[in-house]
Amino acid sequence: MSGFVEKRTTGRWRARYRGPDGRERSKTFDRRVDADRWLAGVSFAIARGEWTDPARARVTVGDWSRQWLTAKAPSLKATTRESYRSILKTCIWPTWERVPLAAVTHSDVAAWVARLSAQMGASRCRKSAILLSGIMSAAVRDQRISRNPCDGVSLPRLLDHRQRFLTMAELQDLADRARAYRLMILVLGLCGLRFGECAALRVRSVDLMRRRLRVSESVSEVNGHMIWSTPKTHQSRDVPIPRSLIDALVAQAAGKKPEDVLFSSPNGEPIRLANWRQRVWDPAVAAAGLTGLTPHDLRHTAASLAIASGASVKHVQRMLGHKDAAMTLNVYTSLFEDDLDDVSNRLDGGPAGSCCGLCAA
Repeated sequence: MSGFVEKRTTGRWRARYRGPDGRERSKTFDRRVDADRWLAGVSFAIARGEWTDPARARVTVGDWSRQWLTAKAPSLKATTRESYRSILKTCIWPTWERVPLAAVTHSDVAAWVARLSAQMGASRCRKSAILLSGIMSAAVRDQRISRNPCDGVSLPRLLDHRQRFLTMAELQDLADRARAYRLMILVLGLCGLRFGECAALRVRSVDLMRRRLRVSESVSEVNGHMIWSTPKTHQSRDVPIPRSLIDALVAQAAGKKPEDVLFSSPNGEPIRLANWRQRVWDPAVAAAGLTGLTPHDLRHTAASLAIASGASVKHVQRMLGHKDAAMTLNVYTSLFEDDLDDVSNRLDGGPAGSCCGLCAA
């Protein structure tokens, strides 16, 4: 890079250089030492291949984040898009909307995270910081800035919320108290479906011959509208149906068309989670004495009951629709530890009750 510093007739100092794109750029300073320091920084960035066109970094965080979200929107589920918009409007834009990308510093991001942490829960704060980091990473890939100022910023720790697992007796009692939605509670608690997947089940989703539920859709409420989409991992899966639910499923599907939803609201429409929690879930939970239980806890319950019945990691992964077995192990590792104890005890017994031979080694 060719560059030099010259004194202007005004008494100020101008640093000039020719960038990798062949264009000449300059910046004026009150002191020569500042001009030299700036020029040295530019030279270092060019030598390391980290130089970016300053003009591209003048776009504001607000404008860039809108461009980023528009480009990313087709690959996001409707609920995720709405969540991102909410975080941008309430947490990111109030501080960063008019700030140029180049002006966002690591220390400023750290201070912002600290303020958010004091104003809201750790989960919301972490989601906001992670979203801003993703937006800034995209700016790095687009060669607008050389580094992500969010890298290395400490985030607040999440509280250790213990997973809640119901026993079979507790699940049965809760289902009985849900009355008309007894079967839906049992499907959630024995088959491990996410609520949106269960609400999206259609009559044709039930394969009684194979005892399988075909999970290929999900439905959720976004801004008052019911949005249909693929499951969370965008992949369909077949989930085994316990024999004890077969007769109830036959009765539930009776008189309905193949495309009709299996479980519906009193007026025959897909179930809205907020309404269902208020009218069905909360009263049933209170009556069963299970304060604080959430519908998602039934998914944990299904995993717990399956593991207790001898299901392998892969079986639970397929049932729950996790991306891979590692995720299943990460979430339910404590449940599988009991299985490992059983395995080690059986190894101690060896064939025909003999010792494995390691003790003498």
